[in-house]
Amino acid sequence: MSDQTSSRDAASNQLDAYASQRYVVSPAIKLLKASNGAPVDSLTASMTAGPRGPIVLQDFTLLDHMARFDRERIPERVVHAKGAGAFGVFQVTSPEPIRSVCKAQVFQSMEPTPVAVRFSTVGGETGSADTARDPRGFAVKFYTTEGNWDLVGNNTPIFFIRDPMLFPSFIHTQKRNPATHLADPDAFWDFIGLRPETTHQVTFLFSDRGTPDGYRHMNGYGSHTFKNVNSNGEAVYVKYHWKTDQGVANLDAEHAARLAASDPDYATRDLYNAIATGNYPSWTLYVQIMTYAEAAAVDINPFDLTKVWPHSRFPLHEVGRMTLNRNPKDYFAEVEQLAFAPSHLVPGIEPSPDKMLQARLFSYPDTHRHRLGTNYQAIPVNAPRNISAAQQHNYQRDGPMQVTENGAGAPNYFPNSFGGVQPPPATAHGPELAWHADTVSGQVVRIDTGDEDNVSQCRDFYRNVLDQAARARLTDNLAAHLCRAQPFLRARAIHNFTQVDSTFGAQLKAAVAQKVMHTPPPSQSRRRPAKLNPPRIVPPPTASRGLCPAGYGNQGSPAHGYASKL
Repeated sequence: MSDQTSSRDAASNQLDAYASQRYVVSPAIKLLKASNGAPVDSLTASMTAGPRGPIVLQDFTLLDHMARFDRERIPERVVHAKGAGAFGVFQVTSPEPIRSVCKAQVFQSMEPTPVAVRFSTVGGETGSADTARDPRGFAVKFYTTEGNWDLVGNNTPIFFIRDPMLFPSFIHTQKRNPATHLADPDAFWDFIGLRPETTHQVTFLFSDRGTPDGYRHMNGYGSHTFKNVNSNGEAVYVKYHWKTDQGVANLDAEHAARLAASDPDYATRDLYNAIATGNYPSWTLYVQIMTYAEAAAVDINPFDLTKVWPHSRFPLHEVGRMTLNRNPKDYFAEVEQLAFAPSHLVPGIEPSPDKMLQARLFSYPDTHRHRLGTNYQAIPVNAPRNISAAQQHNYQRDGPMQVTENGAGAPNYFPNSFGGVQPPPATAHGPELAWHADTVSGQVVRIDTGDEDNVSQCRDFYRNVLDQAARARLTDNLAAHLCRAQPFLRARAIHNFTQVDSTFGAQLKAAVAQKVMHTPPPSQSRRRPAKLNPPRIVPPPTASRGLCPAGYGNQGSPAHGYASKL
């Protein structure tokens, strides 16, 4: 390695590292081949009829090369599009009480379990900045002996909403305005203000926790309430928590903004370099446990994703440690195609009545079938390790990109009399395989839960978790974003935060007023353009030059619409 490359980080030197390893394994030159395996004579010159003639259709090398290039991209994730991944192991460090409440083999064994992890931002596109103020996805795939278990959460223990009916609308407000294709503070604060259950998570988001210092220095949470079932068929409710062993560290708003401009892939680079240099990050898994009797008596809805379980009443119990020790060999193959779903469960781990979880059980695998195809579970990074692709293990067949042996001649229907796979006999269908049965009754109706207690836990977070300096930063961060919304939206949001704490509301109102007064419009920061070249006379940009259809204003919107009456 040269002096120039030795001074660079591991991520910058990836190609150099590949070349060094490649020549150690085989010093011989590798020959270029087309997709059908045939040798390629050139990848710099197309086949033409003479030096200046047209390209000929028989140039399969060119057609193969270009057609494959045209199809490289797949749809990006609607949410969690920008992310980084790594691989490692999980190992139980404290067998009790987890073994007493959960029969899953991943907790019953002391052997390490392989894992794949993907960290992400939530709202931004694939090319967005790692340091944006946004929740962070924290998804873990356990390749267990009973199948894959996916624990799919965020770096916060709560979320903005508790009913999934609101999820598409909420995400639309975090994305781009459909007309301007720009981030829209009006849409953001309109939704937030109209749904006060968002107040708790919004307070988390605009606190220091909204801009973690990379992925290694943040906690993770399963967020939802899950059900754990033991070998006796007894069930409890649980919440899973990942605590970073590197210590929590966050970026202040100014530092995060600078990094967004200078190194938008900051968190991805930090994770890659840490693992490449042997500084393997780790997280300790903890669990909170709530019995059915406690769930019936507790003064909060234990299935409400906008609320936490108080640690004073439901303490954390250590379970095990996850260590990440391998970077992806290829990002697309092992991270972009890495597919998590809360419905990927194993015996002993089951869903709770959490409404948001129930909807995600459908939505996540549905997204993967759209992005990756119906055979997404056969992609190597997603394939369970406890079954062989060469053997029949279910009656699912065919579909685009079926690359397994597709049942290998076994019957494709059930029941059958010809040796197809079978469920366990009824006499053996005991507690080890049976799902836990709950009794549920109630009227089938729609219940809007927006007016439930939306401030008590947020008030406790503001008053008792944040110190004075952190509260000041929270107020400043909120004001810097809220000042860009319309006045009536600002007033509504300030009212909601005032319900949390009157001092908080008053300080936020004053801070917003200051920001509004001293924030110049974007046009004032532009430099003077160069002179026209070639010189020419251009009519002034008056209304008479507009090309909009009759009845429309110059901005392409109705001239006498709703906005003109505000």
